[in-house]
Amino acid sequence: MLRHLAIRLAQSVLILLIMSFLVYGLISLMPGDPVSLMAAGSPTMTPEDVARLKALYGIDRPWTLRYGHWLGTVLSGDLGYSRLSARSVAGTLVQPLANSLALMACSLSLALLVALPAGVAAALRRGRMLDHLLNLAAFAAISLPVFWLGLVAIIVFAVGLAWLPASGVESAGGGGGLDRLRHLALPVLALAVAGFGHYMRYMRAAMIGVLRQDWIRTARAKGLSWPQVVLRHALRSAMIPVVTILALDLGTLFSGIVVTETVFAYPGMGKLIYDAVMGNDYNLALAGLMLATGLTLAGSLLADCAYGLLDPRIDNR
Repeated sequence: MLRHLAIRLAQSVLILLIMSFLVYGLISLMPGDPVSLMAAGSPTMTPEDVARLKALYGIDRPWTLRYGHWLGTVLSGDLGYSRLSARSVAGTLVQPLANSLALMACSLSLALLVALPAGVAAALRRGRMLDHLLNLAAFAAISLPVFWLGLVAIIVFAVGLAWLPASGVESAGGGGGLDRLRHLALPVLALAVAGFGHYMRYMRAAMIGVLRQDWIRTARAKGLSWPQVVLRHALRSAMIPVVTILALDLGTLFSGIVVTETVFAYPGMGKLIYDAVMGNDYNLALAGLMLATGLTLAGSLLADCAYGLLDPRIDNR
């Protein structure tokens, strides 16, 4: 097991290096650069000043050489300087990362809390009214765009009923933990509804496949009740493909919150990456995108560990 995890960790590091090279190259192809943006906003800057600043920051060099310099500084522990926030990249990332992780954890927990029991119930009642109703709800959740759902939630709960705040992470002056939960409610609801449909369908399909296995019929023939068969045996095997989907969705969820955070003006990583890309803040955009990639790879490693716990027959050596 440890050998397998060491190999996977080495593979993840290699993938992260390849992704950093590709992302750096793509960002370098964007029109404009930070010095040109500074010159556009400062009419007193002369062409000689622009050329001097580009040479100072290495912008006049090929992007492959700039990537090598950037990689060396990152490996030494320095993520660089953020032009937009006028702070170090590491200091800029701390609070938005904490906000996004809170949003992800709450929305994912809520989606799974509803989707997994619903998927099991639909599988056990396959072809019956409950199955049809749950499938209808799942397809409706999948079909609703997150930005539309967010706008509807704002109109209904923030504008119409005035129950919840429409934006931000806390009230002016700070309102404590309860106030932060109230600000989290609408974006969490929008993301959870979007995730419910996918996870419910995956859980239903996995459970139906497991319930068709011969060993399930053997367990029933030995006198085990349906709750024992489902909860003690079938559910653990059915969770294996769901865990795989969850691991892959961590990075997708991390990058997908860009839309949600923009709609709700929520100061998280999604909005930060968007602002960094639009503002040509290379260091900040690269750090944010690499965090999303690293989260996906970490999810894959965690899934490998979970496989052995869910099914001892899986050998990860």
